[in-house]
Amino acid sequence: MKTRTERDSMGDIQLPENSWYGAQTQRAVENFGVSPFTMPPDFIRALALVKKAAALTNKGLGGLDVRLADAIAAAAAEVLNGKLDNEFPVDVFQTGSATSTNMNMNEVLANRANVSLGGTKGTRSPVHPNDHVNMGQSSNDVIPTALHVANRLAAGKLAAQLGVLEKSLAGKEKEFAEVIKLGRTHLQDAVPMTLGQEFGAFRSQIAKGIKRLESTYAHLEELALGGTAVGSGLNCPEGFAEGAIALIAGETGIPFKGAESRFEAIACRDAQVELMGAVNTLAVSMGKIADDLRLLSSGPRAGLGEIALPALQPGSSIMPGKVNPVILEMTIQVAAFARGQALAVSIGGTTSPLQLNMMHPMIAWCSLRAMEILGNTAEVLASRCIDGISAVKERAEGWIEQSLALVTPLALHIGYDKAAALAHEAYESGRTVRDVVKAAAILSDDEVDSLLEPRSMVRLEKS
Repeated sequence: MKTRTERDSMGDIQLPENSWYGAQTQRAVENFGVSPFTMPPDFIRALALVKKAAALTNKGLGGLDVRLADAIAAAAAEVLNGKLDNEFPVDVFQTGSATSTNMNMNEVLANRANVSLGGTKGTRSPVHPNDHVNMGQSSNDVIPTALHVANRLAAGKLAAQLGVLEKSLAGKEKEFAEVIKLGRTHLQDAVPMTLGQEFGAFRSQIAKGIKRLESTYAHLEELALGGTAVGSGLNCPEGFAEGAIALIAGETGIPFKGAESRFEAIACRDAQVELMGAVNTLAVSMGKIADDLRLLSSGPRAGLGEIALPALQPGSSIMPGKVNPVILEMTIQVAAFARGQALAVSIGGTTSPLQLNMMHPMIAWCSLRAMEILGNTAEVLASRCIDGISAVKERAEGWIEQSLALVTPLALHIGYDKAAALAHEAYESGRTVRDVVKAAAILSDDEVDSLLEPRSMVRLEKS
């Protein structure tokens, strides 16, 4: 590999000749190469947006030459358009403030700007990565700002993807409104309900999950920009933060604003912990839904078999004809992954000694990856599973007649103890509750049939 030599405050260093990053990035690559993970593209784009807004604001304030500012903004636009994705090689597990990632961006933008202005890579002239690209900023306020922007955009996308799943579940709630089935508590037979009511509970979980997610937006929309090193704003020109944040808000269409306390916004990652609390709840909900659907479809002949899933692929390399609930199993794994990321972010939130959180890169990776994968899974779960589910009505209704819980309505007429005794007799004899109650001649056959009519036990929603 051909290399070039660059110099920084620590001396000379060799780096790939074709790279647009510089010396500090190369040092980070050599120091932190412990994983295959680099900062997520969504974070890199958010950081580029912050740099673009900073350059244009500094131009407007008169602190940055027009030519230099426009060249930096143009380079940032290239990053935003995904043209320089391979130029951000720093490992996620790096310095906790993510100074290396901030400098990676500064160097890429400076080099791109310099070449566009007729200069050469690595010369730091006429555009300097610190003096110009990082003007009025510190890694300590820029990285949390980019994190909030990236998280807020990702959360909005996740909410939209969850809306697809909610709509799919709502469709099945309506479609299965008249399908009577057995309810189950403690995995034991309970009183009847409808399959539509069961899917309605799933829909409600997702609807509430979306609301929980949306409730985190306000805190994510507070940006640390302007706080510089610790929150005091040292070296940040008057009007810079307000101008840059307004540009970020205008470009994203989201009402970003300066943080209520920039000291808090730099020192704490409570907004991310709150966000991942909502993500964790969504993951739990999706995991439960997938697990329940897997149970309801089990068998299909030796399990519950109350619903049929779309057959997507062969399920066994040894058992011909076996079809597995593949999308549900994928969802369960994704739910476990997302919950793990939520825990990691929670631990990261506590690692904020005094004025700076030291887990920014990990928090960014965990939060953005969890939301990305969970959102994609919600769409796949809807389109490749939920939409194709059909009810096995005969099977669902057949379990009701065999259930001992069918005796429940009799308790109001013959008392709890007598009803329990009849249920026990039905269990011991292997007969149905209906047969045992009729044989006891406590009530007329017509009364028994009326009381044990499953539909009379279900409160159907009025259309």
